[in-house]
Amino acid sequence: MARHERAGFPATKDLLIDVDKLLATYDAVEPDMSVAAQRVSFGTSGHRGSPLQGSFNEAHILAITQAICDFRES
Repeated sequence: MARHERAGFPATKDLLIDVDKLLATYDAVEPDMSVAAQRVSFGTSGHRGSPLQGSFNEAHILAITQAICDFRES
């Protein structure tokens, strides 16, 4: 397996996320369930999504938790 040229080095500023923007978006954006890209989606490693695309925030966590509770109750 090839090693990435940046492996072992600190991330450059262009690769870092804006944490304040991410947290603000997490709190501010209400997902639109009519937009497929903003619905809860799972991949091979779990939930897929980002607050910056309106596809992961508290509404998603609540929906996932409710679905688990409903499934276990049935």
